Amino acid sequence: MAELATANLLNEALGNMILIKLKGGRELRGKLRSFDQHLNIVLDEAEEVRHDGEVKKLGLVLIRGDNVVLVSPAPK
Repeated sequence: MAELATANLLNEALGNMILIKLKGGRELRGKLRSFDQHLNIVLDEAEEVRHDGEVKKLGLVLIRGDNVVLVSPAPK
């Protein structure tokens, strides 16, 4: 049941900016293009947000689901 709720929330976020926190403390933000049942995520216009506030542009990225700790709407 929780998987269905997660899928519904991510479906609503398709095409919108999201923030993803990964194991190891890295944070990425970008437009959610797709995802699957394993929480593998494709982000377009992705950027790495570093702890010092610096932003590194990455472009199109695939994030393996077992590295994802948190997914949230991106702050503006």
